[in-house]
Amino acid sequence: MDYQHIGVTVLWLFLYGYIVIGAIDFGAGFFSFHAKLTKQDHIINGLISRYLNPVWEVTNVFFVFFFVGIVGFFPDSAYYFGSTLLIPGSIALILLTIRGSFYAFENYGQDSKLSWLFLYGATGLLIPASLSTILTIAEGGYIKETSSGVHLEWMTLLLSPYAWAVVFLAIISVLYISSGFLTYYANKAKDTEAYHLLRQWFLIWALPMIIICQFVFLSLRQHNERHFTNAIENYWWLFALSMVFFIIAVVLIYLKKAHGFAFTMILLQFGTAFFGYGLSKLPYILEPYINIDKAVVNEQMALMLVIAFILGLLLLVPSLILLLRLFIFDADYVKGKK
Repeated sequence: MDYQHIGVTVLWLFLYGYIVIGAIDFGAGFFSFHAKLTKQDHIINGLISRYLNPVWEVTNVFFVFFFVGIVGFFPDSAYYFGSTLLIPGSIALILLTIRGSFYAFENYGQDSKLSWLFLYGATGLLIPASLSTILTIAEGGYIKETSSGVHLEWMTLLLSPYAWAVVFLAIISVLYISSGFLTYYANKAKDTEAYHLLRQWFLIWALPMIIICQFVFLSLRQHNERHFTNAIENYWWLFALSMVFFIIAVVLIYLKKAHGFAFTMILLQFGTAFFGYGLSKLPYILEPYINIDKAVVNEQMALMLVIAFILGLLLLVPSLILLLRLFIFDADYVKGKK
């Protein structure tokens, strides 16, 4: 394995970390607003706040590492993605700013107004929807390069079944992962009311989760047959494992057993599917413009970047584990005693 493949693997781990941690955060925002709207905020909002307070500032670190790394390893990505993602990227930044403003008002204000909770809940779904366009565009077919530069074919994107399937997958994944983790967290806190409500939400979103995955595969077959064929022929076992992990997680939570193991199954479900998707997409980062074997920086720079990002990963992951142990899973903190 050469430097660019090692680098992409490390960056994919960063992106996977952002998807999981971000999904819990984004989904918690939606559930918090929904609970307020349905007069159930007294049941779960305390539990959600105890999780979010220590970790919300850490979430975007994974995101920043990934995009800095992509530009560092593949300089052409700054040109192609920078030109085409100007509007969706700006929308995502505005939404992230609104979300950050909510945290400030929540931490230093006296009360959570419904209007702020609405923005908090809405951004929790709109941010992953807007960011999902990056993966959609990377499949190719939405960018046109002319003598005047690179242009995003907006009508092609808006009318694409694959693009909308990915958007709905992003939204449903957020709700599925978040409800799965919060169910485990409520069970650990021995908060019976919150546990029953969150478990119900998880079971509600489990069926749409598996259905939308099928739509994504079917639409990918129409949009990019090379990628679809590679996924089915060479990496089918990763997607099969993902299905097995999904079934185990749903069954365990339905039976109200081994919630920590069930959430581990959810992590493995998304991990195997996510890496199956990434491996089957190679050698392209952006099809057909950025090829992993051709568009990489020089070998010496690639080596330095690999070392830097592996060290970053080795620093970030233990720090996150320490944060979880000291706060999130502390026996007294999880029960709201401190």
